[in-house]
Amino acid sequence: MAWLVLIAAAAFEIAFALSLKPSDGFSRFWPTAGVLVFGVISVALLAKTLDRLPVGTAYAVWTGLGSLGVVTLGVVFFGEPITLPRVACIALIVAGVVGLRLAGE
Repeated sequence: MAWLVLIAAAAFEIAFALSLKPSDGFSRFWPTAGVLVFGVISVALLAKTLDRLPVGTAYAVWTGLGSLGVVTLGVVFFGEPITLPRVACIALIVAGVVGLRLAGE
């Protein structure tokens, strides 16, 4: 169950980070509200997992999944470039998240 909550926390972290660009330096109300709401929910869900998961593992997975999601959705929504070095780095992040998950057993 803690892993599902951690995945939800990462999803809210992705929403948090993706809201930053449309907030236009916190000058637009709704995207700024999204940054605040998504950020608080993400951190609260992460905190809920720490009674069952090691803090280092949970934080690394949270940030890794968040990074993976933001890079992927940045390509989709904001037209960010997808290059071989970026794909290689994403693969390293995925390998690290999977490795931490397997090592935590």
